[in-house]
Amino acid sequence: MTVQEYIAAHRSRFYEEWASLIRIPSVSCQEEHKADMVRCAERWRELLLAAGAQKAEVMPSEGNPFVYAEYQIDSSVPTVLVYAHYDVMPVEPLEQWISNPWEPEQRNGRLYARGADDDKGQAMIQAKAFEYLVKEGKMPCNVKFIFEGEEEIGSPSLAAFISQHKDLLKSDIILVSDTSMIGKDTPSITTGLRGLAYWQIEVTGPNRDLHSGHFGGAVKNPINALCEMLAKVVDENGKITIPHFYDDVLPIPEEERQMIAQIPFSQEAYNKAIDIPEAVGEVGFSTLERNSCRPSFDICGIWGGYTGEGSKTVLPSKAYAKVSCRLVANQDHEQISQAFADYIQAIAPKGVRVKVEPMHGGQGYVCPIDIPAYKAAEEGFTVAFGKRPLAARRGGSIPIISDFERILGQKTILMGFGLEQNAIHSPNESMDLEVWEKGIIAVSEFYLRFAQKIK
Repeated sequence: MTVQEYIAAHRSRFYEEWASLIRIPSVSCQEEHKADMVRCAERWRELLLAAGAQKAEVMPSEGNPFVYAEYQIDSSVPTVLVYAHYDVMPVEPLEQWISNPWEPEQRNGRLYARGADDDKGQAMIQAKAFEYLVKEGKMPCNVKFIFEGEEEIGSPSLAAFISQHKDLLKSDIILVSDTSMIGKDTPSITTGLRGLAYWQIEVTGPNRDLHSGHFGGAVKNPINALCEMLAKVVDENGKITIPHFYDDVLPIPEEERQMIAQIPFSQEAYNKAIDIPEAVGEVGFSTLERNSCRPSFDICGIWGGYTGEGSKTVLPSKAYAKVSCRLVANQDHEQISQAFADYIQAIAPKGVRVKVEPMHGGQGYVCPIDIPAYKAAEEGFTVAFGKRPLAARRGGSIPIISDFERILGQKTILMGFGLEQNAIHSPNESMDLEVWEKGIIAVSEFYLRFAQKIK
């Protein structure tokens, strides 16, 4: 039986099993759903066993439980580790949902519900591709599954868990479906994610707010000082001026730049959509390269002094800013964090005291497009969607992917099937049903081709 025939024969059951997960409100950030996290983990254990796993268990952690399952053929064949998460975002504002977020509804060729895409829908793609190959006697790989329940709150328990279970999770490649494609008719594989470094800056001047008439011009204003410092972090060519910031930044391979150039993109439509006169950034790079393959610096918030109604002539005692850098693969977020703090202290003007507090960060990630697993994924997409997928880096961050590489020493293939219109994290989240079924085909083809490529 072909995978298309298998999907057709089991479609109603597939959808009902998908719905059974969605009906469990596994919201990790809300304490009231603590019991639901366990229920969802148990349901995944049942579904993976039913799909053909030889064993599956719910494993405790310092936070929500993990689900581990495996299917072992022989040590001579490759092993694929599949990662997904079963927790979801809150549904509020509830009044903006057209239908009940915990009761999936099909309309307009889509399934609407919280978790329809992120990540219950995409995890089900993995589960059903696995089921097809096992039930039809075609699975050529050992397969392990690790599903967590804390991705939406930053995966606080994951790094410790995988460090404690390195042998259990040993594999030849890690496979994840939790990202998106450029478009339904433009399939793509995410090959890179930016890292992150984030700080809060506090600038202190006098010991209290002062009358700007009596003290202005004689005492350094902390807001003025803060603005002066932040204005120096990026130069007129869009380059970040922190010493040694670019030491570990790798150039974009020419083949990848050519792929980026093929992505359907209108600069005019982009500008119009967000209502800006023009896009600006680092000289020598396109908009799509700037927001995915190159590092950036942004002031995320700035405050101090008087901001209420009317006027108040005050020279403030303190000023604050929250700032961040998106980093690229090979940049170490801890090194960058320290370099930024040292730089701000070095350029601080006289008359103020400056405190830089690192808040959080994560490593970037890049997947080479010439390794066997990527080629297998590329061919899988080609079979399912009828065209070769583009390699596309994304500007956001998924720190767990770099944790996998750091701790387990393996690359991750990001075979994501989301679309922008799926509205993940928002009211009326949905999944395109045609894309969902094509995802099952693509993942099935990945396994068959990956086993052949690393014989």
